[in-house]
Amino acid sequence: MGTTGSVARYRISVRDWGLWRHGSLSAFLGGYVGFAHGYRNEPTTCHVGWGKKPSGQRARARALATNARCLLLEDGFLRSIDPGAGSSTCSLVVDDLGIYYDASSPSRLEAMISTPLTAAECARAGRLMAQWREADISKYNYAPDPAELPQGPYVLVVDQTANDASVRYGLADASSFRRMLDAALESHPDCTIVVKEHPEVALGRKRGYLGEILDSGIYQRVTRLQDDVHVVSLIQHAEAVFVVTSQVGFEALLHGKPVHTFGMPFYAGWGLTNDALPPPSRRHPVSREQLAFAALVRYTRYVQPCTGKRCEVEEAIEYLSLQRRMRQQFPMCLHAVAFSRWKRQILRDFLQGHDVIFHRGLGTVPQGATVVRWGRKHDANVRADLSFITVEDGFLRSVGLGAQLVRPVSWVFDRNGIYYDATTESDLERLLNGTDFNAATLSRAARLRESIVHAGLTKYNVGAGCWSRPAGNRNVILVVGQVEADASLRFGAPGISTNRALLEAVRAEAPDAYILYKPHPDVMTGLRGDRDAENALGRLCDELVPNYPMDQLIGAVDHIHVLTSLAGFEALLRGKPVTAHGAPFYAGWGLTDDRCELPRRKRRLSLDMLVAGALILYPRYVLREGKNGFATPEQAVDHMLAWRAEAPGRGPRFLRDIMQPLLRPWLRWRDSAAVADGQSRVHPVAVDSGREIGGAVSSKVAASEP
Repeated sequence: MGTTGSVARYRISVRDWGLWRHGSLSAFLGGYVGFAHGYRNEPTTCHVGWGKKPSGQRARARALATNARCLLLEDGFLRSIDPGAGSSTCSLVVDDLGIYYDASSPSRLEAMISTPLTAAECARAGRLMAQWREADISKYNYAPDPAELPQGPYVLVVDQTANDASVRYGLADASSFRRMLDAALESHPDCTIVVKEHPEVALGRKRGYLGEILDSGIYQRVTRLQDDVHVVSLIQHAEAVFVVTSQVGFEALLHGKPVHTFGMPFYAGWGLTNDALPPPSRRHPVSREQLAFAALVRYTRYVQPCTGKRCEVEEAIEYLSLQRRMRQQFPMCLHAVAFSRWKRQILRDFLQGHDVIFHRGLGTVPQGATVVRWGRKHDANVRADLSFITVEDGFLRSVGLGAQLVRPVSWVFDRNGIYYDATTESDLERLLNGTDFNAATLSRAARLRESIVHAGLTKYNVGAGCWSRPAGNRNVILVVGQVEADASLRFGAPGISTNRALLEAVRAEAPDAYILYKPHPDVMTGLRGDRDAENALGRLCDELVPNYPMDQLIGAVDHIHVLTSLAGFEALLRGKPVTAHGAPFYAGWGLTDDRCELPRRKRRLSLDMLVAGALILYPRYVLREGKNGFATPEQAVDHMLAWRAEAPGRGPRFLRDIMQPLLRPWLRWRDSAAVADGQSRVHPVAVDSGREIGGAVSSKVAASEP
């Protein structure tokens, strides 16, 4: 292919608006994409068009006229979450001979399928098919699973939309669908015939081929499935799958199902399907691994929507599997209560695929609904007919403080409690207690932990400078302060619950140690708490270190003491001994020196088990742009590194100089109101001797950010 320098140049017609709107086209093609200038002779250019549509015809005509190359594009076999141009696509196929669904002429895919595999390629194809099956994915991945599957044995018959190009160019027509239905009934007399109609038909946007046939009512043993549901479970439980040219037949082959074809799709004619039509002479028997490797590895190109960069098929499968898991985790319709306007769009981004309805209070929430709320509240008036999901910041949050309205990259959504509330079991505690962490997950957790430590990342990633240890061999202890109105202290610190008391306890335990005290950055910026009172605590320690980065301090000291601060978890990641005077989520698993007994946490965890639960399985990650779906923790780490490397812009200065003075009075009022409005609760967390503590725990919890 011709290049200018080392960059290939691709030309598309000014009339092909659909291709121009394709934001990742340059990434897929790996070169510069520009306008085609009529039929001017540009032999170094490759013309690009879309399949058998007019776009592709124009590209072929320009290529022939200028003696240039032509590439035809189509959606890949693993496309996206949602259908349509508005959904970020993971894959494109690129063909310089024809296009895969046109059985009347050769395509590059046919040549690739015919190419033998090496042993390594064959093994990769086997792993790839297994990954596809385990990921529960299809070409599109937005629809819910069927509410129930047919009773008894059944075969799956797949309808398509009328005038679909794959039918027209797949040597089939409307009569092919009737023959398919008749064959399914005849060959499986003891099975129910489940006809899966295309979702566009159910929505009234298009018509199908089998609808009119079934409307006649003459067919027995036929169940019409018109709901827009995910096809994978239907494939998995079917005795066989009948198609004309639908991609569902290819997916059924990946699941190891018998497939009957009544057209000539790209996967037919290779000895892997039962075909009603004779295959083109170009096709000959191949293995299932050859078909899968050619279609998914050689022929298709992939781009990771979160990063916009080229990736391999395995990463694309992981991406779509993650999107589907996150979207299927909660009911489709969710009601959000008391979210500030700033948080509303962020919540929508973290609940992509859901309908989110906002309310000021619970009074307008319909009966039986699922409610999303910020932070933990033990309210006596909470309605018993509602289900609640509690939202909070994740453990890798941002570069900057939440109180400064810096957008988060991770939130947690908990259906049972919330991680900092030790009075009840949270999803995280349940996960850590009950998950059988396999070797692959633990290996991933170890790599993630090492990358975080190597990058020096913490929750907020603020501070500057480099602290130096004092001369001599004194034991150096870091004591980490918190906002004393914070919910994590109200629900996780039944004994010592103030920064002063923590410092006094540490000095009593280690009278000869060199004690550092790091106040919470929200307090030192003046946004929350009492900055003067925090500065006064310098009399109880050897050195006040408010502005140094947490990662740098943890690395320089010998021991860390906390109430419930996340700094204790960050210290564990870095191999430092941690004493927990409260009941944070990472205490009670045998990794910390605990001053509270946590009887529900009986399991002994390795550090990587804790990391797997807290950083991989529990949170949701969405990068700052809020688009292109959910990210992995590894992508979040890369994103935060790039974020931290950016030069400070006007936005952060605006928030600091303008918004902080406006926020400060409200935040202080909220924190003081939360403390004043506390109500007594028996806290089921024991301290020191193991006795039950009946401490004052507020029923009104201050959220950790506005």
